[in-house]
Amino acid sequence: MKTLLALVLLTTAVAGFELPRESRQCVVGIAPDWNSSKVSLIAYEKKDGRWQKVLGPWPGRLGKSGLAWGRGRHPAPDGVTMKREGDWKAPAGVFSIGGAWGYDADIRKHPRLAYRQITTRDLWVEDSKSPSYNRHLILDHEPATAWEKKQQMRQNDHAHSLKLYVAHNSPPDAEPGMGSAIFFHIWRGGGSKPTAGCTTLEEANLRRLIAWLDPGAKPLYVLLPKAEYVARAPDWKLP
Repeated sequence: MKTLLALVLLTTAVAGFELPRESRQCVVGIAPDWNSSKVSLIAYEKKDGRWQKVLGPWPGRLGKSGLAWGRGRHPAPDGVTMKREGDWKAPAGVFSIGGAWGYDADIRKHPRLAYRQITTRDLWVEDSKSPSYNRHLILDHEPATAWEKKQQMRQNDHAHSLKLYVAHNSPPDAEPGMGSAIFFHIWRGGGSKPTAGCTTLEEANLRRLIAWLDPGAKPLYVLLPKAEYVARAPDWKLP
């Protein structure tokens, strides 16, 4: 009876949601289950009202501890485990994506996609007590304090030499402690290592993904365990 009640509450919480009609690009990540750190990624484009596969499938890695519901475009279910700062889980749900960061002076991308070459003055605030939590900041000086140095975006780390932002728990509605700095970035060890919560994939595939993205198409990232995806695909109008 308790299990049935929980399913009813969950269904009620997410009923009525579907992918925004203006979104014409969607990256779908499907994990085997909530505890898996592995994912299969496929990119879709909507043409004549129908989703068509354009890239993938590609293997990827997720958080070391699997997945938990994140804060994105989808309604937050009641009574479920939510993504938290430092839990080593990737956020599940539907998220806007866009904005790239990297070490290269320039990359192959859509003219409308924002790109920032990372310098020593670039910070991404993961301190949940800061009013700038989960924000990108650019200092007008070299990092001097211990706090500034701790928030500094990764330097001299190939896995973080190219990344694409996933809008989980994003400003201006970022909730303290609910997770920050979620990106697509390059995997470690040829895909042999999980992440702290990001989605990683082979560098060549990440570059293909970034080159394909068109901000005008309102791209989305749908990340779900397989059973959740199958259950929600009809109502959410998933690819």
